[in-house]
Amino acid sequence: MTADNGSPLDPDEQRAAVRTRYAGLAGGDSNCCSESTDCCDTTTADGPAQLGYRTEDVAAIPESAQLSLGCGNPLAIDNLEPGEDVLDLGSGAGFDCFLAATEVGPDGSVIGVDMTPEMLQRARRTADDEDYDNVDFRLGEIEALPVADHSVDVIISNCVINLSPDKPRVFEEAFRVLRPEGRLAVSDVVLTAEPPDALREDADAIASCAGGAESIPRLRSMLETAGFESVAISPKVDSAEFIRDWSDKYDLDDYLRSASIKGRKPT
Repeated sequence: MTADNGSPLDPDEQRAAVRTRYAGLAGGDSNCCSESTDCCDTTTADGPAQLGYRTEDVAAIPESAQLSLGCGNPLAIDNLEPGEDVLDLGSGAGFDCFLAATEVGPDGSVIGVDMTPEMLQRARRTADDEDYDNVDFRLGEIEALPVADHSVDVIISNCVINLSPDKPRVFEEAFRVLRPEGRLAVSDVVLTAEPPDALREDADAIASCAGGAESIPRLRSMLETAGFESVAISPKVDSAEFIRDWSDKYDLDDYLRSASIKGRKPT
């Protein structure tokens, strides 16, 4: 059985590679990614700014949550309103959850779902230590969300959906948990050209945000099939600058870009 993203890897093998990588990161490994693929490296001073984060926002979030900033700020895609309920797919150490919690305020709520127990432990510890009372972190896979039907207003995610071996199911689940007129606003990587087979077959590259990306037409089809309307997928041309530095093994900027991905659940 192969993953839905075209990878020859077994889905369980793919999930295991992703879980192992992020468990190591949660444990304090300073190297965000593998030796061969340096995806989501934000060690440079302008890293957060390149991804759309304001300096003051980064400074306001506890360092324990700043393990990685992914490939773009999902909160910059869609403005959150006070009182809204937000779901973060693949919440990791909680960085975007804590930013969202500030935006929605005490009358709103944020749910973070992640499949890595070590990441959840770290995020929950930060939430307790910093008194984020409106944030709830849950163990689960984004293909089977531990979230009730029609219970959230906005779904965000930062460079995580590309890791899934079953992306159509991810969008079906997102549609299920959104309220009518709810919004999907995520940052992820998209294909701008067909990648080499070696990249698709590289478990390490897939676990590092580089090998599991999909084309824009295919992503659009998945979203519309799931039921989303007003689908918009906008590649960020300037993302080539930091994607170029993600790997010494592959010329990733030849076929990858970061993109904002939006959709709305109809009334």
